[in-house]
Amino acid sequence: MTRDDRRGGWRLMREVSTTNRRWITIGVIAALAWTAAKITIPLLALEAINQGVDPYDGPTLLRICLAILAVTVVTGACTFLRRYSAFQISLRAEAELRRRLFDHLQRLHFGYHDRAEIGELMARVSTDAKQVQMLLVFIPVGGANFVMILGVAVVLFVLNSTLAAWSLVALPFLAIAGTRFSQRVHPVADDLQESLAEVSHVVEESVSGIRVVKGFGAEELQSGRLRTAAATVYRRGMELARLRALFNPLLETIPMLGLVAVLFVGGRQVIDGNLSVAALIAFNSYVLLLVFPLRMTSFLVAQLARASASASRVHEILATETEVSDRPDAVTLPGGAGEIRFEGVTFGYLPDVPVLRDLDLVIRPGESVAIVGPTSSGKSTVARLVPRFYDVESGRVLIDGVDVRDVELASLRDAVSMVFEETFLFSDSVRANIAFADEDAPEHAVERAARLAGCQDFVAALPDGYDTLLGEHGYSLSGGQRQRVAIARAIVADPRILILDDATSSVDPTKEHEIRDALGEVMRGRTTIIIAHRPATIALADRVVLLDGGRVGAEGTHDELLRTSARYREVLAEAEALAEATTAVGSVPEPEASS
Repeated sequence: MTRDDRRGGWRLMREVSTTNRRWITIGVIAALAWTAAKITIPLLALEAINQGVDPYDGPTLLRICLAILAVTVVTGACTFLRRYSAFQISLRAEAELRRRLFDHLQRLHFGYHDRAEIGELMARVSTDAKQVQMLLVFIPVGGANFVMILGVAVVLFVLNSTLAAWSLVALPFLAIAGTRFSQRVHPVADDLQESLAEVSHVVEESVSGIRVVKGFGAEELQSGRLRTAAATVYRRGMELARLRALFNPLLETIPMLGLVAVLFVGGRQVIDGNLSVAALIAFNSYVLLLVFPLRMTSFLVAQLARASASASRVHEILATETEVSDRPDAVTLPGGAGEIRFEGVTFGYLPDVPVLRDLDLVIRPGESVAIVGPTSSGKSTVARLVPRFYDVESGRVLIDGVDVRDVELASLRDAVSMVFEETFLFSDSVRANIAFADEDAPEHAVERAARLAGCQDFVAALPDGYDTLLGEHGYSLSGGQRQRVAIARAIVADPRILILDDATSSVDPTKEHEIRDALGEVMRGRTTIIIAHRPATIALADRVVLLDGGRVGAEGTHDELLRTSARYREVLAEAEALAEATTAVGSVPEPEASS
């Protein structure tokens, strides 16, 4: 963690903690009033002894006792306000922190998410935000404790400066110990938060990939990874606990040393007639008032270290600038029929490793074009550059004559819909998944999309039809059914341009014809890019473009290329061999939708 991240973490905590200044003001006032009330009670007790007990004065004693009772009520009311305001501040700050983090993660470019670990991000949204909240909840409490220590010290010196000096003589040593404790606990807290994130990462991967884990019988392997990560958390947690255990005895001992000094030195003054018994009792009461604030110091310092580490980790994400964003003069994509042009496009995911090299390609309005090529030839890259998931290194990608970099992202992505190779459905109803691009889509639009995508029959057979809740990632449906729901989702979006990125690659070949029929309906009259390697899917396109070495190697209809391009035939043969090998190896069977 860099020094800039630490400073940024502190700024972040200050920003989110001040989102509700009204409750901060209420909390500070309540804390000050609580402190004043707590400090007042021993003084009233002193007056009760001096004026009501010795000599005995019943009315005065009653009056002071009622005053102590009233101050006690004020203390209780201030305790409520202080704690309530503390939770208002901290919980609002936690919510604001998570909102900012989630919104920023949504805005970050695809390249960032290509490299990021989901478990790590989940830990920063949940665990790290919680650590910041746990610190902020103690802001009013910590402030009250600091004022308490300061106020008690002032009162003690007013009452008897000599005795006050003896009672507080050990506090500088406590400050030195606290500084050393803070320095040692910070790196341990950093390591602990990193270890907790690793646990989240292992759990997330194992649960998300449970079919792969079970398919390969790797449960014990994943359990071993979790045990290793959990053991690291245990070691870091115990190291932090050991540091606190070493520091806590000092917090217990130092106030008691002050109490011993008060009893010894103050007792001698009482014997010599230089101090009243009531003043000695008041002194002891004030020394005991220091016990809780000093005891809280250990927790606050340790929590401060963990919160600082967590805030730094959150700031690290928030400080990451997105590489793909709206330009200041970005415009709404003007109307058009969906022409796509690649003009001299060069792009690579890694520096100096281009995937596309000076690519020139034109896709006419309403035309369907299949992009075919060997592995790593840039097929999916072409698809991802159209909606500007990434920015080209050189050249231009234009839609209806406008550079996509000059278009507002929201407008651009409204005009382009993708059906990905890996179908992702949300844990929601079938209806909500189909209407994901337009949650206000009318019933007839959802059903029309389902009919065009070939979903209607199997959806009707589900227990609750369109209101049937799908499981995680939609795994309660078969692969072909999930793919058809994804196609229906794209239809509801009614895009100008449709991109099918290997949309049938994960579907059983015996079921592929069902998907092809649905695709044919969707593609009619719409500019479509098809990333495919199966001949039957490629045949849906009006034109086929062979990518080889990051450039267009050949183009024409499927039949033309079969006759004229040896490289095209070679690519299809390689794809067919790979598909056969995959089928031979087999995969974990997916459940069919229950009826």
